[in-house]
Order: sequence, then C-alpha cells, then structure tokens
Amino acid sequence: MHRESPNRVEPLNLQSSLRRRLLLGSAGAALGGALALRTFPAQAQAAASFPERPLRMVVAFPAGGATDILARLLGQSLGTQLKQSVVVENKPGAGSMIGLDAGAKSTPDGYSLFLCALTNQAIAGHLYPNATSDITRDFEPVALLANGAHILNVHPSVPAKNMREFTAWLKAHDGKINYASQGNGTLSHLEAELLLQTLGVKAVHVPYKGSAQALPDLIAGSVSFMFDSVAASQPFNKTGQLRAIAVTSGKRVPIYPDLPTVEEAGVKGYNADNWFGLYAPKGTPAAIVSRLGAACQKSLSDPALTEALLQKGFVTSFEDARRLAEVTSSDRDKWGAVIRAANIKL
Repeated sequence: MHRESPNRVEPLNLQSSLRRRLLLGSAGAALGGALALRTFPAQAQAAASFPERPLRMVVAFPAGGATDILARLLGQSLGTQLKQSVVVENKPGAGSMIGLDAGAKSTPDGYSLFLCALTNQAIAGHLYPNATSDITRDFEPVALLANGAHILNVHPSVPAKNMREFTAWLKAHDGKINYASQGNGTLSHLEAELLLQTLGVKAVHVPYKGSAQALPDLIAGSVSFMFDSVAASQPFNKTGQLRAIAVTSGKRVPIYPDLPTVEEAGVKGYNADNWFGLYAPKGTPAAIVSRLGAACQKSLSDPALTEALLQKGFVTSFEDARRLAEVTSSDRDKWGAVIRAANIKL
C-alpha cells in the first residue's frame, strides 16, 4: 500500500497553522482597533476642540506677589493664544499648601491649571509631611516658565547700605531683630533662615500670608527686613520706602545690574534661585498638556511679554514638561538638604 511521506504532510500542517494564526492575528488587531476607537474618541475629540470655555489658573499666594504678577501677565498672553480667557484664582495660606491642594483636586480636563512657585513648593513639601497633595505625585508638568529672583530688603531706618554692614548690624543685635516673610515654610522664610544659620545669628520671624500683607508692616518699620520678590519689591525700592541690599539668585538680575548677589557680597555658597512652572492636575490628557505647553512656548517667545516680565524681575526660561519635572526633582533634593542641615521645622 502506498503511504504519503511525512515530509509532505508536515508542510501542509504548518501552512494550515500559519493561516490560522494570521486569521486570529487579524481578528485581534481589528478587535484592538475597535476597542481603541471606543476607548479614546472622547479624549481625542476633547483635545482637538480644546479649549471651548475659559480656563482657571490657581495661584497659592495673594494678589500682588510675584506668583500672582506672573500668572496675570502670562494668563493674558495664553488667553490670546488659546482664544479663551484665563482667570487667575488666588488661594493663599499654609505656606502655599492650600493653593496646591486646590489645584490638585481640580478636574483633570485642562481647564484648571496650577501656576507654581516651584522653589517655594519644593521647600513646603519637606516642611508639611502630612500634606494631602504633592507637586510630583498629583500633577502633570506642563512647562518651566521663569526664574524670579528675590531681594533682601531693609527698612530705611536700618543702618546698613550693603551686605557687610547688614551682617555686622545683625550680629550686634543678635536675637533682637524682627523680620517678615511671606509665610511659614515659604522661600521668603527659608532664605532668611539660611542666611541666619550661615552667619550664626538669630532673629525673630514674623510670618504673613504673602507679600501684600507683609510689605506694609516692613514699610512702616514694624519689622526690619524681608526677603521678597523683585516684582513685589521694586515699586518700594524706587520710592525709597525700602532699601535693597542684595539679590538671592546665582546671577544678578538685569533690572538691578549694580545690585550684587548675596554670595558676591560676601556670604559664600548662598544661592536661592526661584523657579516658576505651570502644572495641570494628574490625569489631564497628554494631548491637552502638550497643547498648553505649546501655548506657553509661544507666549514666552513674545518680546512684549518677556520685556514686561523682565521689568518685574523675571528672567523667562521656557523649557518643556520633561525639563520642568527634572527641575522639580532637583529643587526638592536641594532644599531638603538645606532644611535638614539647618534643622528647620515649623
């Protein structure tokens, strides 16, 4: 009896198996495509039509401070780019944690944003360990925006015209001088504490809820000095109501070319760069985050906006979401080390 060779049967079985796999693969791909179309059309459609109504930008400080000034100037430009108004909503208090919480708990649809004083937030993240919201865990980074230096301001009655004289005055009145800050755990607070720790002296901290509340008391002489933003300080430096001693950033600021940094003035290793970034609540669709980032880049390429921000003490520095995430992480590490070394607690 004639038998077919196994060599002829095996290719037929293999061919049949391959055909079945191809058919199953095609069916799987079709099913996957159908599921994708059913799962993501709403997000895709929302991103394509975004925005269809006004946006809200949460700021964790009162009106009049640096973060608020940046938010309002940027918000106007973003409104032009997005063809929708951007409404700034101030949520001050608890070292910026109230605003952080409000931003984190907003609906993640792109219509609620959080303009963050990043360096301040990095500090607060260490000083409020029981906070319900976290800048790295609960937000999507959108764009790094600017660096806004702070200035060491003194009341005119303080007998110091430069950092050397200011240091001597602090040491001569160790523990007896009152100083203001934007609030417990803010950059304004930590800048002063870092300086005092470095110099080995003490002073009495008087916290406020932002610059708008602190500056009137500083101008009145109720407190003697304060670290505050260039933006908030500039009007009072111009009128002579306050005297600027030095800037806290690593480099001099363009609108105060003759004002040295604290380090240049003799306090070695002192550097308190002050970064600002824009975030969206965690879960905001990636396409919308990208759209917002592109709008920020276009806004910050406008010479009129960059000049307006420069006059308020900001140096614009647009970087994308990835870079913002890197700066967020490095700033948190840096200030965590400062806080631990100085044993600063609220």
